[in-house]
Order: sequence, then C-alpha cells, then structure tokens
Amino acid sequence: MDAEEIRSIYETMQQFLNERDKRLLVATMAKTEGYGGISKVSKETGLSRKLISKGCFELDNPAELDTTRIRKTGAGRKKITDTDPTLLTDLESLIEPVTRGDPESNLRWTCKSTRNLSKELNSMNYKVSHNKVGELLHQLGYSLQSNQKVLEGSDHLDRDDQFKYINEKSNEFQQFGEPVISVDTKKKELVGNFKNGGRELIPKGNPEKVNVHDFPIPGLGKVNPYGVCDVFTNSAWVSVGTDHDTAAFAVATIRQWWCMMGKSNYPEAKKLLITADGGGSNGYRLKLWKAELQKLADETKLEISVCHFPPGTSKWNKIEHRLFAFITQNWRGKPLVSHEVIVNLIAATTTEKGLRVQCKLDTDQYPVGLKVPDEELELINIIRDEFHGEWNYTILPHDN
Repeated sequence: MDAEEIRSIYETMQQFLNERDKRLLVATMAKTEGYGGISKVSKETGLSRKLISKGCFELDNPAELDTTRIRKTGAGRKKITDTDPTLLTDLESLIEPVTRGDPESNLRWTCKSTRNLSKELNSMNYKVSHNKVGELLHQLGYSLQSNQKVLEGSDHLDRDDQFKYINEKSNEFQQFGEPVISVDTKKKELVGNFKNGGRELIPKGNPEKVNVHDFPIPGLGKVNPYGVCDVFTNSAWVSVGTDHDTAAFAVATIRQWWCMMGKSNYPEAKKLLITADGGGSNGYRLKLWKAELQKLADETKLEISVCHFPPGTSKWNKIEHRLFAFITQNWRGKPLVSHEVIVNLIAATTTEKGLRVQCKLDTDQYPVGLKVPDEELELINIIRDEFHGEWNYTILPHDN
C-alpha cells in the first residue's frame, strides 16, 4: 500500500473502532508492508511505533491478547498539545522567517535541528523532548529538505522566443546537412592528488588517500576543459587548456574540432551553427570572440552562424547534459593527478546512446586583456539577424 492508502484506511475506520481494534488494524497494515512497515504506518497515522509493535505481537500471539480490558474513548495521557495549546504556534514561530519568528532568538542564526528547537522551547517553559519536536513538526507538515537550484534571476522578455529561434535554426541546418555544435567551458579543475567529488567502488576499508588542502601545485595548477558537442552525430571534442579561458582559446577549440572531427563528418558543409552561452569566453559582447571567429571563417570558408542563449539560461545549453554531466560521472571519486589522467578520463567518457569523445591537451598561451583594434573590428564581415541581432548573427568569410 502507498502512504495515501494507509492514511485513507486509518482515517475512515478509526471512528468505528475501539482502542484494541485500532491497534490491531494498524498492526495488520504494518505486517502487510513487511520490513519497515511499522515506521511507515507510524509516520502516516501518527500512532507510536511502540503501540504498533504491541499490536504486531498480539497478532503473532493471539493467546496473549487481553479481551477483557479495553480503554475507554478519551482515556489515557492527554496529548501535549492539549495541555499546552500554544505549543504548536510557538514551535512554528521558531521555524518561520524573521517576519514571524523572534529576531532576538538565539535560534535565528543556528541550524533548526530538533534538538535546538527542543532547547529553545524548554527555555520558553515547555517540557518537550527532541523526539516529540520531530513528531510535532511532521504534524505541522515540515520535513528535511535541501536547497534546489531553480531560480534563474529575472527572465528576459524574449527568453522563450529565443529558445524557439535557436530550435528552428538548428532544425533548418539539420535539414540541409549542415553541422550544429553546442560549446561551453566546463568548471575549472585542480590538477593533483586532490579530493574529487563522488564515490567509486574500491576494496572495503581502503579509501584512496588525497591531500588535505586544495592549494594549486606549481607546474600543474588548474585546467580549463572547453567542449564542442556535435548534437546530430552524438560526438564531442574537448580541449584541456592549461592557460587562461579566453575567446581565443574557445575558438581554437572549435578549430581543433573542425580539423579533427567536423571536416570528416561534414565534407560538403558550407555553413556552421554554434549555440553558446551569453557570457564567458564565448559571450555575445566579446569583440575578441567575433574577431577570432572571423579568422576561423576565413580559414575554413564556412559561414559561421552563432545563436546565444539569453542571460541566466546556461543550463539549457545542450552540452551541459549531453557531455559535461557524463564527464563528471566518469571521473567521480578519482583524483585528477595529472594532465594525462584528465585527458584519458574525458576521452573514455561514453553513454548508452553511443557518445564518442576525443580529447587533447592544449598547452598554448592565451593571454588575457587583449584589445581588438578598431580597424580589425571594422573588417569583421558580420550580418546580424533581424531578431535580436546581438544574440543571433552570421560571420561570412572574406573573399580572397
């Protein structure tokens, strides 16, 4: 039975049953559930585990069942909320934000655990244990919950329209057999014997030892994995940069993808569509990004179209859940002790749908703070789309 069925049966039947029959009913439901049944039924009915356990014992030992003594309705110890009618209100005021809670309370800036709540209530002349606080919180509808990353900040008015525009343009390129790639930089990673998130199966009692402090190691430092995900061929290229994550590095990675994978996958290609975030090394405001794309267009003779995602929507970029998520899964629990290890782990990443990844270390220098001269900007052969030309544009190769 699911939780709703247990609650429904109990709430429907309890008004017709005496104390003994009620105990046997919930005990029967608990035994039906098997392992963990007592806890589950206790949680859904509000009855104590001790009472349900007693009912289970009586079902297993009918001879021990006392049929002569049945508690009258209303008998027994009164509920604490009956003797202290303001307890629930005061407990909820401790949990709610400062608009309802006491800003002078010591609990305002501490973890709201059942033990801390119990101490605070006891200081208010209530006599309540931390276990009882847990029961009362459940009665009030509270539960332990973690933070969720769902707030994206203020939405741009044309956010959804831009999503539709990107989708339509991608479909258009696909229909004509032209490549569409999703690009982005993965989180920077420390190189060395440092703790890496996640767990891996290893012999019991023999965890891998890693450094206590996460200070960059001279000569290794950090790496910037920049990825290019080919949506239609389910393949990807990742350049592991050892210098700065700049627009020059981003375009150099796209160039590597085209030379190593794209050209062979699309031998007849005349155009290329890039979908990218609105910020970072491939941001739509960066002059260097457009200047480097012009160089790439001149080299490859491709018409390079770019569609940027609106600000604050980077999680919708396909490379995040088509490539980066699986790289993180593949190297979970493994210290990234060297550049070679990082490259091999990325290259070994695959999925059930057959994702293929190639990876290479990029040790070139990409200095920051480079200025693009006005003369070079004027030479960029750019055509902006009518719909949000700052996000959607095409860079044409110069005629030789």
